Amino acid sequence: MITTRLASAVLAAVLLAGCQSAQNNPKQTIGTLMGAGLGALAGSQVGGGKGQLAAVAVGALAGAWMGSEIGKSLDAADRAAMQTTTQDALETRRDGEASTWRNPNSGNSGSTTPLQTFQTAQGNDCRTFENTVAVDGRTEHVQGQACRQPDGSWKVVE
Repeated sequence: MITTRLASAVLAAVLLAGCQSAQNNPKQTIGTLMGAGLGALAGSQVGGGKGQLAAVAVGALAGAWMGSEIGKSLDAADRAAMQTTTQDALETRRDGEASTWRNPNSGNSGSTTPLQTFQTAQGNDCRTFENTVAVDGRTEHVQGQACRQPDGSWKVVE
């Protein structure tokens, strides 16, 4: 519970900081927010007690920075390709089987690999996955979780 509050506070700080750059570069802001959330999630998996709180904060800040850097470089076509590939991978690929994308105009590329498929206690189909994005010779990896929505699409929930 404390971990959730700390992650929320760090995310709120990132949100406030990101609002200033939203008018200048919305893709950087989106990258910052996604990176902070995924970084906080990764940090929450480390240690326990006060060490876990610190890991959440560090994870959120590191994720925000990495997301910001990636977001600076991804254009609308890159984001559309990544979203389409993620939906395709979650819908059609087996655990461990990657689905890839490449934008010939920007040179950016990436992949989505479903890692684990499971059902929640409420009976919802969900999958953990890893997204990889390569921009200007740098490759970043983030993990998330998505659940199937009533309309059949997949929504990232973590």
